[in-house]
Amino acid sequence: MSVALDNGLEVTALHNHFFFDEPKVYFMHIGGEGPVDKLAEGVRAIFDKVKEIRTANTQPTKSFGSGQLPEKSSIDGEAISQVFGQKGDANNGMYKVTIGREVEMDGHKVGNTMGVNTWAAFAGTPDDALVVGDFAVLESELQTVLKTLRGANINIVAIHQHMIGENPRMIFLHYYGRGKALALAQGVKAAINTQALAANN
Repeated sequence: MSVALDNGLEVTALHNHFFFDEPKVYFMHIGGEGPVDKLAEGVRAIFDKVKEIRTANTQPTKSFGSGQLPEKSSIDGEAISQVFGQKGDANNGMYKVTIGREVEMDGHKVGNTMGVNTWAAFAGTPDDALVVGDFAVLESELQTVLKTLRGANINIVAIHQHMIGENPRMIFLHYYGRGKALALAQGVKAAINTQALAANN
């Protein structure tokens, strides 16, 4: 995905097409506009990266190699709250921040409580944490959010829609990151900040 984004291509969806496939295969959909040779170079760069990864790992890996998280989580919720500028919810040493958005469906406002939100949940310790969550993005925000998350070494798990008929249309992306809790929080927050910039443009 990073190679596609770095070569001027757009990533428009990421998901599985099958159940029970071994090895598990994900499908990444791309698009782009521009000179044909530049588009072809971008696509070729993706295939070259896939070949490089498969050559280095003849068998699909089953993890990112980070090992198990500590059995008991001890995330510093106060520090995470300061990054996001709002309070979250603590549970057994884990911490979750949720930011709602609003759309209209069938003449009714639909928002945070109906799942139109961006959220980040943290587990582990301040020095060895996991962040997982969703982003609710407008189509115009998707590419910048993807680039910002990948720039923070946060992996994208899926890109798809959750609803039909909403206005404005929302795309949802799911993400997974491992590292220091504050660095992960700052990466997610930086991506959220790009949405504010997109809204002002």
